[in-house]
Amino acid sequence: MIPGGGQPNMQDLLQQAQKMQQDLARAQEELAATEVDGQAGGGLVKATVNGSGELRDLVIDPKAVDPDDTETLADLVVAAVHAANANAQALQQEKLGPLAQGLGGMPGLPF
Repeated sequence: MIPGGGQPNMQDLLQQAQKMQQDLARAQEELAATEVDGQAGGGLVKATVNGSGELRDLVIDPKAVDPDDTETLADLVVAAVHAANANAQALQQEKLGPLAQGLGGMPGLPF
């Protein structure tokens, strides 16, 4: 409801929704083009993901490779990818959070 009990102007609501949709699409494009890193084992394993969480690169220091202990290497890889994805989620929240909050501020919409 609009303060004062009036009905929302549907044209204004539509324009606001279209602008927010454009802003969201632009933010998602920026996220896809932005890369963040995560590491494990003091930097022995480094993972790079884009802002959408897609794994883009994985670097393993030769010192981390022990043929008799591949389990540790696997754990380091998982930890590095997890750290990179956590950084990507933080970036998503930073970029998309304000846009999602804007949805709740549109009069007449049930968000």
